[in-house]
Amino acid sequence: MRGSDGRSGELFSYVDLEDRVPAAHPLRAIRSLVNEVLAALDGEFAKLYADSGRASIAPERLLRALLLQAFYTIRSERQLMEQLDYNLLYRWFVGLGVDDPVWVPTVFTKNRDRLLDADVARKFLAALLNHEKVRRLLSDEHFSVDGTQIQAWASMKSFQAKDGSSEPPDPGRNGEQDFRGEKRSNETHASTTDPEAKLHRKGKGKEAKLSYIGNAMTENRHGLVVETELGGASGTIEREAAKTMVVRYSPGSRRLTLGADKAYDTREFVDDLRDLNVTPHVAQNLNGRRSAIDDRTTRHPGYAISQQKRKRIEEPFGWGKTIGGLARPMLRGASKLGFKFTLTMASYNLIRMPKLLATPA
Repeated sequence: MRGSDGRSGELFSYVDLEDRVPAAHPLRAIRSLVNEVLAALDGEFAKLYADSGRASIAPERLLRALLLQAFYTIRSERQLMEQLDYNLLYRWFVGLGVDDPVWVPTVFTKNRDRLLDADVARKFLAALLNHEKVRRLLSDEHFSVDGTQIQAWASMKSFQAKDGSSEPPDPGRNGEQDFRGEKRSNETHASTTDPEAKLHRKGKGKEAKLSYIGNAMTENRHGLVVETELGGASGTIEREAAKTMVVRYSPGSRRLTLGADKAYDTREFVDDLRDLNVTPHVAQNLNGRRSAIDDRTTRHPGYAISQQKRKRIEEPFGWGKTIGGLARPMLRGASKLGFKFTLTMASYNLIRMPKLLATPA
């Protein structure tokens, strides 16, 4: 007998979201770990809110929703709220019931900015790394650093002369502009939509883009991100950020090794690392000049291992751009983009956890 395609409305619904999510779904292990990390941050969350007044969106739900945005390549808060409305898996992960209303996108954004101001993304990453299940996965001594270019949410047409000389008389909403013969630099020009973005060329033969540089520090055992730093694009930002991340993560308390590519092979940087009790396992730049790394470092077997392991830092960068939404985030300003960059790197660590935690130590 053929079944009917008709549908009648339901007066009552008895849907248990816990039963709808498969027992072997990887988000189960991730959600359990995330909840334990958020519980450790309860004191930090309490400082962000007044004791009285109208209740806002719970910060735990905000963070879970932002993690979902990175996990599933959701391009904006508006689309995130739309999918959260009908996707039962998303509702379960965030902590919403079937009948709970979804937040208005603008309200969600305003509440997210509260977490940004309190640097919650960095605290979340630190609490995740300090979790007893995660801490045993990390290397205590061997690390790598690198940076990646992140294109700003600003067009080249917005890169105008600071004195106003490059602006046409009546450009209109999308007027034509001829850049031929015009010399533009960060000293004389700035973006009108994102003034903190800088014109930067990542390498030879690459086009210059309005961008930021996202820097990460990974441990060499499993390639998990342990520190991040985002700043305006420049020729020295990667080396400056590397020192900042080293000091923040381990302020001279024990000797570390730090792998890096040829861009970090400068005498000043190598000397600064040694002053910080760090052995610089930097790739030698022998392109017509003398390297700051000599045989005293390269003769040790650990140097070759660091050179092999340091390449794994490209994996979180690649995941962040193809999946996590870092290819060109729809955010303006270093603070907002830095929050997203750090949380995306924490998301990369989390998606690695189901398999890493299932592997015997």
